[in-house]
Amino acid sequence: MFSYTTEMTSRKLLRPRTHFNPIPPIIRNSLHCSQEQPTTQSNPPFFSKGPNLLATDLIKSYFQKGSVKEARKVFDEMSERDVVTWTAMIAGYTSCSHHSSAWGVFCEMFRSDVEPNAFTFSSVLKACKGMDSLLCGALVHGSTVKYGMKGSIYVENALMDMYGACCVSMDDACKVFSELHEKNAVSWTSLITGYTHRGDGYGGLQVFRQMLLEGVEPNPFSFSIAVKACASIGSQTFGRQLHSAVIKYAFDCHLPVMNSILDMYCKFGCLPEAKQYFDEMSQKDLITWNALISGYEKSDPRESLSIFSHMESEGFSLNSFTLTSVTAACANLAVLNCGEQVHGGIIRRGFNKNLALANTLIDMYAKCGSITDAHKIFSEMSDRDLVSWTSMMLGYGDHGYGKEAVELFDEMVKSGIRPDRIVFMAVLSACSHAGLVTEGLRYFKSMINDYKVTPDKDIYSCVVDLLCRAGRIKEAYELIESMPFKPDESFWGALLGACRAHKLPHLSRLAAQRLLDLRPNMAGTYVMLSNFYAAEGKWGEYANMRMLMRGTGNKKEAGQSWIEMMELEQKLKRKELKQLVEIDIRIFIGIMACHSIVVTKFYARQNGKEEHDISSKASLAKRISFGWFERYKQDEKFNFYKGSSSSMKHEAP
Repeated sequence: MFSYTTEMTSRKLLRPRTHFNPIPPIIRNSLHCSQEQPTTQSNPPFFSKGPNLLATDLIKSYFQKGSVKEARKVFDEMSERDVVTWTAMIAGYTSCSHHSSAWGVFCEMFRSDVEPNAFTFSSVLKACKGMDSLLCGALVHGSTVKYGMKGSIYVENALMDMYGACCVSMDDACKVFSELHEKNAVSWTSLITGYTHRGDGYGGLQVFRQMLLEGVEPNPFSFSIAVKACASIGSQTFGRQLHSAVIKYAFDCHLPVMNSILDMYCKFGCLPEAKQYFDEMSQKDLITWNALISGYEKSDPRESLSIFSHMESEGFSLNSFTLTSVTAACANLAVLNCGEQVHGGIIRRGFNKNLALANTLIDMYAKCGSITDAHKIFSEMSDRDLVSWTSMMLGYGDHGYGKEAVELFDEMVKSGIRPDRIVFMAVLSACSHAGLVTEGLRYFKSMINDYKVTPDKDIYSCVVDLLCRAGRIKEAYELIESMPFKPDESFWGALLGACRAHKLPHLSRLAAQRLLDLRPNMAGTYVMLSNFYAAEGKWGEYANMRMLMRGTGNKKEAGQSWIEMMELEQKLKRKELKQLVEIDIRIFIGIMACHSIVVTKFYARQNGKEEHDISSKASLAKRISFGWFERYKQDEKFNFYKGSSSSMKHEAP
C-alpha cells in the first residue's frame, strides 16, 4: 500500500501542471552551442549570447506569437535591461496594437535613465500614430531633438508618418520632409500615404509624380499606395497609366500591388476588366478574393455571391471582411433565406461579436423586411458605434416606425454618442415616413443650432419631403427658396407632386416652370410634367414633354420587385409582376370553381338529381384553371417551375 501511494505521488509530481510555450529555436541553439563549444577554442564559429540578449530574444519571440503577457513577464523578471530590451518591448507592444502599453513602457524607460536610440524613437512614434495622439508625438519629436536624433532617416520617416496621420493638415509632415538631407523611397512613400489616407488623392499622386521626376526608384509599396490614391479620385486615365508603369517596373507579379490594381478597377466600376485581371493573376490570397467580392457587392450582388461560393470551393478561409461583403450582397438582393444562412456561418466561425459584421447584419435584416431580427441583433450588441445606431434608425424609418426611430435617437444622445449628418438624415427620413412633422422640424433646428452640422442637399430633401407629405406645401416652397444652393429637379419634382396631390394649381404651375427652366435629364421628371399638363387639359404641352423625353434618349426605369418562391428568387418588373398576379388570380378562380362544382355534385348525388350538366361544367372549369397553370409553367419570364431547380420539392398538379 505504501509503495502504491509513493508511486502515485511521484506520478503527480512528474505530471506538468501548467502549459509552457516552447523555447524559440534561436535561444535553444544558443544554449546548446554554449554547452558544447569548448572554451579554449580561439575562433569559435558561434558566440553564445549573454542572459540579457537571450531574454530579449525570448521577448521578441513571444511578441511574434502574440503572447503579450508572457513577454511582459520575462521583461519584469529581468534584473538588468539595456536599450535593446526596452526597444524590443516598445516595438512588440506596437506590433500587437497595444499602443498605450508601448507608450507606458517608453515613459518608464525615461524614468529609468536609459538613453533611447533611433529605433526606440521610431517604434514609439508608431505607437503615437496608433493612439492618434498628436500631443504624445510632439513630445517624442522634442526628445529626438534633445538626444541629437535629427538627421536619422528612421526617425524622420516615422515623424512624417505620425504627423501625416495625426495632424489636421499635411503641413507639419511636409516641413519634416523638406528638411530631410537625404530622402529614400520610404520617405516619399510616407508622404504619399499621408495624403492618401486623409482623402487627398490628388496630393498623393502629385508627390508620387515628383518622386519619379527626381529619379527616385519606386518600390512596390509606393506603387501600391499610389494606385489607392488614384482609386480614391476615380480617375481611370491615371489608373491605366499607373497599371502600365507597374508592368514597366516589373511589379506586376507583386501580390500587394496586384491587389491594389484589382481594387482600383472595382472602385472604378470596370467590373469586366477587374474580372479579367483577376482571372489572369498568377497568385491570389484572401485579400484578392475580398476585393472582387466587395466590387460586385453593390452593382451585381448575385455575381458577388457566386464568387464567394467559388472562393469557398477553392479552400480559402473566410475572415470578417469577406462575410461583411457577402452579408451586404444578401441585403442588396433582399433574400432573407440566404442572409440567414450567412448569419449562421458567422456564428459558427465565431465572428458574432465582430462590430462591423453586426452592423451589416442589422442592415441586412432591415432591408429584407425582418425588422424584429434587426432589433434583436442590435439589443444583443455589447458594444455599439455610430454605424450601429444609424443602421437601426434607418431600418425603423424604412418600415414606418418613426416613433421607435425618434426614441432610439434620444437614447443614442444620452449614451454620449454625438450624431453626425447621416444620423440626422436617418431620423428625418423616419419622421417623414411616419408623419412626425413637429419632431422632424425640431431635429432639423437642433442639428443646425445645437450640433453645428451644416445641412446638405440630402438633409434639405428630407425636410422638404417631410413638409410635402404633411401638406405644408407653402413652407416647403419657402424652404426651397431659402436654401444656400440652387435646387435641382428632385426638389421641384417633389414639390410639383405634392401640389398636384393637394390641388394647388398656382404652386403647381410655378414648380412646373422651374422644372422646365432646369432642362431636366431624368425621364421620370418629363413623365410627371406630361401628366401634369394632361390633367390641366394642355395637350400641346403634354405632347411637347413626350417629345422632349424621346429627344433625351432616356426612359423611365421600370419598378422592380424581388420575390422568393419555392426556394428560388426572381426579379420581376412591374408589368411582369402584374401579369403574374393576374395568372395567379385566374388559377385561384379556376380551383375555387372546381371546388364549388364538386360540392354541388355531392349534394346533387345525395338528392338523386342529374349530374351530367354539372360534370360538364366541372370539366370546363378544370381545363381553364389547369390551362392557365400550364401557360404559367411554360412562360420564360416566370420560370419558377422549370426543371432547372433541382431543389424543388413540390410538383405542379
